[in-house]
Amino acid sequence: MRSSKLVRPSLALLLAAGLSTLAAPTGIAQAAPVATSASTADAPITVTSTEQLAPGVTYGSFQVNTARGVTVGYLLTADLRRNKVSLDLLHPDAVAQRQVVSAMTNAQGAVAGVNGDFFNISETHAGVAPTNSASGPEIADGEALKFAVPNSQRFGPGLAPGTSTRDVFGVGVNGKARVDTLSLAGEVRSDKGTIALGGLNQYALPVGGVGVFTADWGTASRVRSTCGSDTSRNDPCSTHTYEVTVRDGVVTSVSQTPGAGAIPSDTQVLVGREAGADALDDLVVGDRVKVDEKLVSVGKPKLTFAVGGAPILRDGQPLAGLDTKTAAVRSAAGVSADGQTVYLVALAGRAPASAGFTIAELAELMRSLGSDAAVNLDGGGSTTVAVREPGQAAATARNNPSDGTERAVANGIGIFVGRR
Repeated sequence: MRSSKLVRPSLALLLAAGLSTLAAPTGIAQAAPVATSASTADAPITVTSTEQLAPGVTYGSFQVNTARGVTVGYLLTADLRRNKVSLDLLHPDAVAQRQVVSAMTNAQGAVAGVNGDFFNISETHAGVAPTNSASGPEIADGEALKFAVPNSQRFGPGLAPGTSTRDVFGVGVNGKARVDTLSLAGEVRSDKGTIALGGLNQYALPVGGVGVFTADWGTASRVRSTCGSDTSRNDPCSTHTYEVTVRDGVVTSVSQTPGAGAIPSDTQVLVGREAGADALDDLVVGDRVKVDEKLVSVGKPKLTFAVGGAPILRDGQPLAGLDTKTAAVRSAAGVSADGQTVYLVALAGRAPASAGFTIAELAELMRSLGSDAAVNLDGGGSTTVAVREPGQAAATARNNPSDGTERAVANGIGIFVGRR
């Protein structure tokens, strides 16, 4: 794999040539196949089409001829310098729920979107249903919806050294995108003492931890949050658990096992396992309790949007330890060094255009497009790009998803025009 710094300007010139035709009357410009020095295993990249969806938002396709065969990819770009262009989380009505990308794109009024984070779609614990919730954090429209499961409990390819489930792709209150890391700052305070929070609306809690579930979680069972361990997702569910329901700051019920069902907007449900269960066991019905939680980013300023993603590119360089062997259908999100141009990529999902990329190749691709930082998103049958072209009433999936139809996913990244 070539890592020359000549890769980026070479492909940037090609993209600029394609973008210069956006004003063509046809709306879609078919670029002449032009090979560049950008490569996945030294395979030339060809931009085959570009189209302007709105001022500052483009959509196009590219092709890579690799030793494994042809891979077709789709690229969305968003210029966040345009004061009407923004990103936000595409999500269903609840954290523990799934929906197809095109439906979320249309329901939220985005012009385009791609799928987001890996999620809990399968289970090995007998009698425990998948929650369908994402592995990483979620922030939508400035509101923290969930935090991250322990690294060992995530789904998807292995993480690069030094990265975690707490890493996100997001946008700050300054309108600039970035790859960042979130932490959960929260506690449960009562006359009995203070308990640190280790979870917010997530399908797996750290061993010995306490998590809070809110109305955002939905109706799914909270049992899964006490299954697995800090070293293995498949370890048994804990038999030492406790649940406390708090309504308007007062404990209204307690239980030895986590429950299920909708949580009212004025209610918080605390779930503990092992040492966390012992801490909650001190609370009884009638106790006054105050629960506070917020997500805090390492970088500044505060994030108004965030979706979990596995970092693959930092400071314009692929991270060490990325997989170089397994080629698959992939999705990714990247951002330029100034935080103002976003690149969303989804590969075609079905033959003959589905040779795929390794994660290392995906990192090289994102660098070639102009990304300074990038994350790997969920792939395979989840990979979807949905686009609403000018004059169309609704967005539709464009990449022939691997399952033959769109897979319902936990979340996505939407490009919006006019929401600021």
